[in-house]
Formats: sequence, structure tokens, C-alpha cells
Amino acid sequence: MSEHPLFRRRTLIAFAATVPAAVAGAMAARSVTSSLAGTWTLVAADRRMPDGSVVHDYGAAPDGRLMIDEAGRYALQIFSTDRSNFVAKDKAGGTDAEMRAAVVGSSTHFGSLAVDWAAKTLRFAIEDSSFPNWRGQVQTRSFVLRDNVLSWEVPPRPDGAVPISIWRRLAV
Repeated sequence: MSEHPLFRRRTLIAFAATVPAAVAGAMAARSVTSSLAGTWTLVAADRRMPDGSVVHDYGAAPDGRLMIDEAGRYALQIFSTDRSNFVAKDKAGGTDAEMRAAVVGSSTHFGSLAVDWAAKTLRFAIEDSSFPNWRGQVQTRSFVLRDNVLSWEVPPRPDGAVPISIWRRLAV
């Protein structure tokens, strides 16, 4: 039994309609791959206050890594280098103050990353985070990429402070 010409035409139209979306998806993945994929080291994790002053949230010399793969999956870790070792030498045996310093002195999350080059925004789809409230959230940040330095701003907090992260690409 032969296929009706109208059915073949509708099938071709439906297929053609999916091609732009597939191409756009591939271009977005290529954009992440060609421009952001790799390993980045933390330069700064600060807050710009409403008066223009800068506060170092993780100390003057924080440590951290951001890893982005070819598919746009990412893992991010930020640590204050001012954190003290636990006296008990046991993670579960830390004092309340040691536990608080460890939590407040670090920020980690992972998930998938999408880039809107026209709007200069990053979209983090957070799968999990050291801050449980971020689990499952999607967060958008405005960014600048210049000479292997990636920086972004988080939307202002209720007090008007704007968190800023600056990363430098590690040489391959």
C-alpha cells in the first residue's frame, strides 16, 4: 500500500519544523563548549555593597574551582582559606562554631549551565547545593567573558548587596 502524498508532506513539514530547534540546541551546546568548557580557578568571591564598597565574603584570598564540560554540566566550589581545622580531627566531631565556620566558609553546587550570549546571562539549573534551599532552583546571572576571565553578578540581595564571582581559566 502506497503512502498518501499529503501524509508525506505533513511528515516533512513536521520534521523541518524541528530542525531549527535542534540546530539552536547544538549551537548553544557548541557555544558553551567553545567558550566556557574547561576548568576555572577562583579569583574573587565578593559582595558589592549599595555604597560601592566591597566585602570579601570568603576572605581576601578565597580558593575555588569551576568545571564545565562539553555538554554544559558544571560543578562549582568556593572555599574561604581562613577556615580552621577541626580540633577533633573528625568531621562529625566538630564544635558548633567549627561547623558554622565550615558551612559559612564554603559554597558548592552542581547541575547544568546554559548561556544566552545575546543577553549576556548564565542560567544555572542547580541539581544540588551545599545550601539546601538552592536544590532544584534555576538561577540567572549576568556575566562578562574577557581574555579567559569569567565574571558574573548575582541579582541583588534584599539588603542591596550584589555578590560577584570572578574566575580565570586554567591553562590546558
